[in-house]
Amino acid sequence: MELSILDQSPVSTGKSPREALQTSIKLAKLGEELGYKRYWIAEHHDLFGLACPNPDVMLGVIGAHTNTIRIGAGAVLLPYYKPFRVAETYNLLQTLYPGRVDLGLGRAPGGSAEVSIALSDNYLKQVNEYPKQIDELLHYLHERFPKDHPYGKISAAPIPEQPPETWMLGTSEKSGILAAQKGLNYAFGHFMTDFDGPEIVRAYRDSFTKGKVMVAITVICAETLEKAEELALSNFVWRLQQEKMIENCKIPSVVDAQNYPFTEEDERKIEKMKQKMIIGDSSKVKAEILTLNELYKADEMMIVTITHEEEAKFTSYRLLAEEFNR
Repeated sequence: MELSILDQSPVSTGKSPREALQTSIKLAKLGEELGYKRYWIAEHHDLFGLACPNPDVMLGVIGAHTNTIRIGAGAVLLPYYKPFRVAETYNLLQTLYPGRVDLGLGRAPGGSAEVSIALSDNYLKQVNEYPKQIDELLHYLHERFPKDHPYGKISAAPIPEQPPETWMLGTSEKSGILAAQKGLNYAFGHFMTDFDGPEIVRAYRDSFTKGKVMVAITVICAETLEKAEELALSNFVWRLQQEKMIENCKIPSVVDAQNYPFTEEDERKIEKMKQKMIIGDSSKVKAEILTLNELYKADEMMIVTITHEEEAKFTSYRLLAEEFNR
């Protein structure tokens, strides 16, 4: 089992979006130094203080600052885009950074209903056509259109020696079934769903034995359990504020989180959040990751860590890598 990084480029209170994006670049460089296999960055639109609406642009920058770590989108929200444009973009990235580029696909809106309208004339129609969009995209990436097809006369140039590695992201049985049908690797968002992830992954593997599986989990690792729980409080408060649709919602500091006026309902929600997170010192975190993967039997665990302070995030990834390398 290998470890990878999922980054959402969250903006902390007292910080700017530019600083959040600079932290993302530094995180990718650190991940490479520590031996993480992949660095993926997510696509969000005007959503809860997340700074990256366009993974494509960020990957161009991150690729230039790294040398060996695989870089990718987690995910390109395909219903918003023409497959030809996506194929061109990721072929270009793979040409610039050969053998390092992943293309993760998703169909979530990644923002509000108003954002979906602003990005797409008919988002729901495009969601329904998502399977067809995937077929078209794969035809471009693998140059499979027949010569007599109208698209057989065009290429998503530049054509790299190998196409980017394509993954489907999902949080439900439906996405697992579709990934298997399309012959794609599958990344399951354990941290985002209440569905039975291990059963969904088993069904995917039963249908498509050649596919790789990655499971994305939320982890906060620190020198002690007490420190990790303290850091996690910022994450909990941020997510409570998301649910309440608080405007300009950013990651609060630990002090602000400690002073947050929690209600009994908030406390219940936090207890539920903890069930989907792994929090602790490095030995505890490693043990819980391994226990979770006994259920999933994934090829990789992709770690998302959100803290207020940049250094706390970097320390979390560093401690985890060192523990797994012992």
